[in-house]
Amino acid sequence: MTGEAAVAQKAGNYAIALPPITTIEVQGSDALFPVRRIYCVGRNYAAHAVEMGHDPDREPPFFFQKNPDNILPAGEDFPYPPQSSDVHFEAELVIAIGKGGKDIPLEQALDCVFGYGVGLDMTRRDLQGEAKDLRRPWEVGKAFESSAPCGAIVPASAIGHPDAGEIRLDVNGKRRQTGDLNQMIWKTPEIISYLSGLFTLAPGDLIFSGTPSGVGAIERGDVMLVHIDGVGELEVKVV
Repeated sequence: MTGEAAVAQKAGNYAIALPPITTIEVQGSDALFPVRRIYCVGRNYAAHAVEMGHDPDREPPFFFQKNPDNILPAGEDFPYPPQSSDVHFEAELVIAIGKGGKDIPLEQALDCVFGYGVGLDMTRRDLQGEAKDLRRPWEVGKAFESSAPCGAIVPASAIGHPDAGEIRLDVNGKRRQTGDLNQMIWKTPEIISYLSGLFTLAPGDLIFSGTPSGVGAIERGDVMLVHIDGVGELEVKVV
């Protein structure tokens, strides 16, 4: 950045209107959690890997991204996205980073966590499948508007670091997904440590940690309810 550009930025002299900052409520506080980046862990539960046609063995984790403005705050409806007729739910524990870094040692990884939330990785499965077949990136299937519903962030100082407990999802009162956080192939400290070797993590980053088996399609009018023991619940209606 040149000196003139730095001065313009400091003065707020932007060429266009400054885009809004995406934020998520913090439970028990008036403070807001600003979202910087969203990382998602692929196939982090063995049973889900099997249902998606993959080997459940413990291979190195892989990641994809969503955009900060893909966040859908609690209390808002999920608009069924265009160009798809097969949109799936994926219930996930969300890890909110409060302190970042590079090559974070495993034993220091949990020190980087600000808190946890209940989230959904909504997926245009048909478009994702087409991208996979063509060996193209997944963004068209994963990083669309409102594709990351997320409840309030619950500080780790209040609940600790959940590594076990039921994660479940109901659609219209019928159980569709059931799992346990202890079934994650890569645990929270391992995810953070490994990811920090690929990217520089920073405060404001979110990590969607993967989903248990049972993913499936939703339709307009459906109501999804996600519950994670010790973290909370998130209800989202499809419109």
